[in-house]
Amino acid sequence: MSTPHRLSYYGYADRPYEAVRRLVQTRADELFQRATRTASERTSDLLAQLHVQKQGIEVGVDIRVEVTKEPDDAAEGGLPPVSHVALSWKAAERAAIFPSMSARLSVSPLTFAETRVEFEGVYQPPLGPVGHVLDSAVGHRLAEASVHRFVNEVIEEIRRSA
Repeated sequence: MSTPHRLSYYGYADRPYEAVRRLVQTRADELFQRATRTASERTSDLLAQLHVQKQGIEVGVDIRVEVTKEPDDAAEGGLPPVSHVALSWKAAERAAIFPSMSARLSVSPLTFAETRVEFEGVYQPPLGPVGHVLDSAVGHRLAEASVHRFVNEVIEEIRRSA
């Protein structure tokens, strides 16, 4: 089994924290499904897929996203409150040959009208030593691109819905 790799990315939604927190805590499944669908539609009009175009060859896989709500961190000692949702995804079919991801999406207030959206995750390259070589060559860049696209689409969905 290959060594897991950490990925993180963050952005800002120009919406108040309470509205974003409520959306993430009550409709995370819907929010992530729409964000994944939107990311896919922008690349190839396919539902729930992550895609990357590399040298004229498109690599895409249907994914299954699982969401688990976590307790909020209350504001303490001058720190802002933080709301978390755990998520994971893996290929819907032939999962052993595609990377899997376990992550946490956190939202916290930045200003009265802006919320920070942060993704911290670990992905597991597939295929043992062969997967490690592929990940070193190009896989980690594909994973980073997928996470960036996903977070940006989540932020766009927050803007539409909150």
